[in-house]
Amino acid sequence: MAEFTIVAESPRPIGSRAAGRLRAAGRIPGVIYGHGRDPLPISVEGRALRTALTTSAGLNALLALQVGDETHLTLAREIQRHPVRSTVIHVDFLIVRRDEVVSADVPINFVGEARKVAQADGFIEQQLTSLTVHATPANIPSHVDVDISEMEIGDTIRVSDIALPSGVTTELDPEEPVVIAARGEAEEVAEPAEGDEAAAAAPEGAEAAGPTGG
Repeated sequence: MAEFTIVAESPRPIGSRAAGRLRAAGRIPGVIYGHGRDPLPISVEGRALRTALTTSAGLNALLALQVGDETHLTLAREIQRHPVRSTVIHVDFLIVRRDEVVSADVPINFVGEARKVAQADGFIEQQLTSLTVHATPANIPSHVDVDISEMEIGDTIRVSDIALPSGVTTELDPEEPVVIAARGEAEEVAEPAEGDEAAAAAPEGAEAAGPTGG
């Protein structure tokens, strides 16, 4: 997995107004934490962070944050975004070691076309969009592939069917469905109301019988 070096500035001013000024200047406030050290408030250049987090590794990109004479190997976690613009407004950076196993969510990528399902007027129903895996930071995959090309109506691909790279594991239930090939729903035929059904059964021109005289 690619590793990106980003220069971080610390200390940074604390408070919402100070954070606003940082963002106006193109910087993103954040904090470095983990491995027993006190949280360290920092800021990073917004463009450099966006470049690192928009590669194929996504949010699991390894970030080497240079703070003065120190360099911290981190993963971006707890990313806060603006509720309207969706821009990143704060990031927590988790310190990791190269030899430790960490957990990460990686996207599930479909491979191939389920032609037999389409020919039977069925559809592919995705149950999981990402998979929580465990691996050392450098071995976290950018995605996991799921081949759907041989699926037929009624088939289910489960977590146990996914071939994970060497050194990558998951603790999800092996029987949990990832994708299902379902049959298309038949059009429902509207049933006549009870009164309409009786009217349709009566001979043409006949009138409903009224109560007989006593």
